[in-house]
Amino acid sequence: MKSIAVFCGASLGNDALIISEAYQLGKTLAKENITLVYGAAKIGVMGRVAEGTLDHNGKVIGVIPDFLKTKEIASNLLTELIVTKNMHDRKVIMYEKSDGFIIMPGGFGTLDEFFEITTWGQLGLHSKPIGILNTNGYYDALIGQSKVMVERGFLKQENLEAVVVDTTIEGVLEKMKNFEPLPKPKWLNTERI
Repeated sequence: MKSIAVFCGASLGNDALIISEAYQLGKTLAKENITLVYGAAKIGVMGRVAEGTLDHNGKVIGVIPDFLKTKEIASNLLTELIVTKNMHDRKVIMYEKSDGFIIMPGGFGTLDEFFEITTWGQLGLHSKPIGILNTNGYYDALIGQSKVMVERGFLKQENLEAVVVDTTIEGVLEKMKNFEPLPKPKWLNTERI
């Protein structure tokens, strides 16, 4: 993988381990020569990931909609800053620029990004690895709810297993590198896309 999009919060939250892990993820990406693609903010968990990457001479591509440039305080230290018209365009560009996706702790926006990119994978629109970095058990409840969805027949087990989960940076990256994509759904007619 040459580039990874990291979806995470524009807030820092109140868990010191998450804040520290965000910086470490950025540092690890830089050391492995993986370009960080993220939401362009210099604040919050997002800012810590970018800081970790930049402090260790890594490349960082930030993607932000014009209306959020001030609110999320776009970093001016990035390798590349892409300004979009809206949130949807932001997600599309982050998808296009990335070979995989890591989900770190965040709020509704992070979950929106996670669910959209995961749904695209489930539908066969991409075969890129998606990893949840479950720092300090942050996503335990979401993982539990996903298992309920499988039990109740709303989610296939293979679609749940297509999202790799680990509590460590090294673990999630290793699982993403060894990721085996789901076969394309038989009903998907690629000529329509």
